[in-house]
Parts: sequence; structure tokens; C-alpha cells
Amino acid sequence: MTATDSPFGYLLVHFIEDPDGYAEKIYMDLSDGDNPRRWIPLNDGKPILTSTIGTTGVRDPHIIRNPQTGTWYVIATDLRVFGGDNAGWFEWTRHASTNLIIWESDDLVHWSEPRMLDVSRKPDDTHLELGMAWACECLWVPDYYPEGHEGGRGAFVMYWSSTIFNDDDPDHTDDGVCCTVLWGATTDFTQQTYEYGGVFIDTGGDSIDTTMVQRPLPDGGVRTYRITKDNSFGNGIWMDSTDAHRWWEPDAQWTCVQKHVGAGYVPDGNPGGVEGPAVFANHHNDGSDADEWYLFVDVIPSIGYQPMRSKNLDSGFVPLASPDYYLSEHTKHGGVVSLTKEEYDRIASEYGLR
Repeated sequence: MTATDSPFGYLLVHFIEDPDGYAEKIYMDLSDGDNPRRWIPLNDGKPILTSTIGTTGVRDPHIIRNPQTGTWYVIATDLRVFGGDNAGWFEWTRHASTNLIIWESDDLVHWSEPRMLDVSRKPDDTHLELGMAWACECLWVPDYYPEGHEGGRGAFVMYWSSTIFNDDDPDHTDDGVCCTVLWGATTDFTQQTYEYGGVFIDTGGDSIDTTMVQRPLPDGGVRTYRITKDNSFGNGIWMDSTDAHRWWEPDAQWTCVQKHVGAGYVPDGNPGGVEGPAVFANHHNDGSDADEWYLFVDVIPSIGYQPMRSKNLDSGFVPLASPDYYLSEHTKHGGVVSLTKEEYDRIASEYGLR
């Protein structure tokens, strides 16, 4: 590995909540050098990407790279709350967009025009009866497809929140259903490669905003952790884990690790007052006692991200007590990726930080 290929720095994609303006766009912050605790807004704090399609609002962005092609993707919810149709969350979760808004880039500087991916569409061009699709994230699975699969074995396993309605309820009038976390797979976030999978998380109540991270185990396996917001049973943000290789399949066994994550940041301690978690690893993790993970939790309605840290994922997260922490106010629900030194320098140069 050369110096330019070595891990250095982090990129955060997010949106901003502004009830008096139109801020439901894609913003990016770059870590201050290799420090994941200090963040510098790019483009003088103005949006990097905007959507002119769908609702024209984008929220809950996630960023990931295809390791086979090197292509980067930003995936976002197609929803404009402020200055949009003002229908309200009850209506949006039943009748709003089932499209995700997608951008792609080869260099993290030059981005394509936005396009849509409809997660409700089946291969025969019929549609699942889903409410709005929101807060999609994904993990790359190098052996998702069997040996000999055309185009290779790797795919992104996606997970997002939607309300599922019966086929005989096309108007989505059943008020008893809840948002749940679904899954699907794709290699490039196009309709041509997308395939719907099914239910990923079903608590019997309302579940949203799943974020995930993995760590290697001494026996060569991988432990997968998922962090999700519960809106039904008082758990707030909770984390569970599994050692199942195919963690998205229904027979995977999950163990609860922590509940009420981040509730201490809420003035009244209400665990429901945080949502939109975003988890990422310190890219210098090597399996030693120095390993660490970070979690941003979104304190609602408008405070934004607050930091948490873990030295042992199996023990959960605690609030980050760090005098050098800095992230701009009102930074909302996004995702973080690790960069190489070459990528960091390219982004910093593009936006005048170097």
C-alpha cells in the first residue's frame, strides 16, 4: 500500500433541517485531517448536490463505494418536508415517494445528475404496495450471488424503512400498519439490477433509520451490528448483533446489545428524542484494544447530530466527551466513509482547504 492509498480522513454526507428555508439538499463535511472528531463544512457550508426530480427534496443521505468498480454512490430519501406538499408524516409514510435519489461519481468531486430507483418495482414492472421509502443504507457483500453468477458475486444489500400494505389495499387506507425495515439488493443502484428481498426487521411495531457496521472475529468470521430507531416500545435507538454470514436472511439470529442509545442528549431523557443514527469505524482499527467506533445520533427536532463512541461494540456506545469535537449545528441524518490520502487531498484541493 502506498502513502496515497493508505487510510486518511473521513467524508460526511448529510442534510440540514431549516423550517424557514429549502435546505433538504446534500451537504458534505471533511474531517480536519485524520481526526474523526472535527469536521469542516465543504463549499462554504452550501449544498454540494441538489435534486430537481421527484419531490425536489432529499434527506437521510448515505454514501458507499463499489469495491469492484470504484464507483461512489450517494443514496437519499425523496422527500421535501419544508416547502413541499405539507401533507404530514402520517400521509407521507403511506403515499409519498417510493423512489430513492441516486448520484454517482468516480472521484468524489464530479457527480452525475440525480436519477431514481423505485424500490417498490418488481421485475415484471408491477409494484409492491409500499408507503414511502426512506433512510436507505447498504453494505457491500462480496459473495451475495453464487459462484458463476454473470457479472460477479458481489452486491450491495440495501435496507430502508417503508410501510407495507396488502395487495388488496392499493389506496393504503389500513391505519394499523407500521413502518418496518425492508431489504433488497443491487450492484449499481439501477432499476435493471435491483431486486426486492423482503422484511429485514419486524418488531411488530414501528422501526426506522437502520445503520450498520461490521467487525472481524478471531475465527475469521464477521460480526454484524445494526442500530435502529424504535418508535413503538420505548426502546429509542437500539443496537443488536449477529454472527450470521448472510445477516439479511430471515433465519439470522440477532442479540440485543443496547437500548436507549443517545437518550442522555435529550433534555428530558426521552429515548424517542434521538433518531437517524450514523455509525462508522476508526479506519485504523486493527483488532487491538485501541479499536474504536463512532456513532452520530440526531437530536430532534432541530439540534442535529451529537457524538458517541465505543471501544467495544459488544458493550455499546457512550457519549463522546472530547473538548476538540466540532460539527456544525443542525447537521442531520447522514453517513460517513473512510477516505484514502489521495481522495482526501483531492477533495480538500477542490474546495480550497489545501
